[in-house]
Amino acid sequence: MGAFDSIITYEKGTYIETDTGNKVSRKATIIGATNIILGGKSIIQLGSILRGDLKRSISGQNVVISIGRYCLIGENSIIRPPGKLYKGTFTFYPIRISDFVHINSNCIIEAGQIGLGVEIGKNCIIGKFVIIKDLAIILPNTVLTEGTVVPSMSIWGGNPGKLIDTLPETYQETMEAKCKNYYQRFRAA
Repeated sequence: MGAFDSIITYEKGTYIETDTGNKVSRKATIIGATNIILGGKSIIQLGSILRGDLKRSISGQNVVISIGRYCLIGENSIIRPPGKLYKGTFTFYPIRISDFVHINSNCIIEAGQIGLGVEIGKNCIIGKFVIIKDLAIILPNTVLTEGTVVPSMSIWGGNPGKLIDTLPETYQETMEAKCKNYYQRFRAA
């Protein structure tokens, strides 16, 4: 069996499965859950922290973290909305993560937006208000500084992160298949 064929098991009862097929570890920390939207068939692994409590104090502004379908938030990764001082008040802004996004373990994410089909390697720091456009790879141990814009079809790496290479035109199909395959292999033992 290859890496894309082996079953990834977890102990029954250690994950909660929602009506839309999301699998959320009981050992993940979800703060402000009413302000977080999961699109369906996404996995939040153990030790992950999602900070939905960090939000604007403006009424009507509720969604703080939006995560699309077939996404993976790896072990011990932190997702929190970016914030800045605005007109004398510290304000948080929503973070939007599109479909087919894999965030590997031990990452800190404060991006403004992560596009469709993005893979973020282990131990990455994605700074405040970073925009990662559709179909990009962020190599392990990369640090993207505040306000960085990562264009589509690119591979970034380093500290600070910079353009390393480009992706083939077939990358979207590859990433969608990888995300769906991972979800299908992730099941209770």
